[in-house]
Amino acid sequence: MNEAKDYFFIALGLFIYTIAFTVFLMPYQIVSGGVTGLSAIIYYATGFHLENTYIIINGILLIVALKILGLKFLMKTIFAIFTLYFMLMFAQEIIPKQDNGLPFKLMGEGQDFMSMIIGCVLTGIALATVFMHNGSTGGTDIIAASVNKYHNVSLGSVLIAVDFCIIGSCMFFPQFGTYLERAHKVMFGFCVMAMENYTLDYVMNARRQSVQFMIFTRKWQEIANAIGTEMDHGVTILDGHGWYTGQDMKVLCILAKKNESVNIFRLIKMIDPQAFVSQSAVIGVYGEGFDEMKVKIKEIEKDKKSQKKLDKS
Repeated sequence: MNEAKDYFFIALGLFIYTIAFTVFLMPYQIVSGGVTGLSAIIYYATGFHLENTYIIINGILLIVALKILGLKFLMKTIFAIFTLYFMLMFAQEIIPKQDNGLPFKLMGEGQDFMSMIIGCVLTGIALATVFMHNGSTGGTDIIAASVNKYHNVSLGSVLIAVDFCIIGSCMFFPQFGTYLERAHKVMFGFCVMAMENYTLDYVMNARRQSVQFMIFTRKWQEIANAIGTEMDHGVTILDGHGWYTGQDMKVLCILAKKNESVNIFRLIKMIDPQAFVSQSAVIGVYGEGFDEMKVKIKEIEKDKKSQKKLDKS
């Protein structure tokens, strides 16, 4: 069921991406990043079908990434690549065309900037939907996922670096007009890059946000049992001492995902409505049940730890 759910949401994300790209970005020849953006640049300059360039480049990247990301991840990526390929091809067939062969301008003439904003927000949400369900649209997403697997670098940061090079390549295509017109397209492309990746990071991080609870209550044992059994969540019990009352008491410390907050508050209120609760946002939580610490340990440090273990034994 979880696999089926992943494939459903990957397809949904790709559907949103197709609408955003073909309806809001492509009609105005707005340049974007990624393999889709690179394919669009080649299409604007040469007329070579966008979806064909997309499938060729992704085929090469898939072969390279097989060892890094594993077959399970790539199965969803292959599904996403072919799904997006057919969606883009189908969308270009059914959308009414302008005289120059590009899709109809839904927002009207002179609405390049507004169309860019709507398109970028939608593509950012679409990419986040795909990533959150263990998928990828291929291309630069494969590069970003590969880097993110081993380093604590956000997906948006990697995509910005790659997209910067793709968008900048517009300056080398005389088909886009004079240098001033090419510079105009590049600046629009950088706006697309910034907005799209900001939306991507915002949606991704909103799902991963964590909070810390400090619970001061006389019924600490009952609340700890309820959270531990009903939510299958770890609870740390700290020793506290009240300055005014002079009494010792127990304090419950809980680290949880933000979307678990409502259930935790509900359990607390059911057991002890008079409990004093502090909730605070935390920058990051790493360890079992949360994010992985993606930092490298130097070989020297590894050797020292191994030596210490041997000395103790």
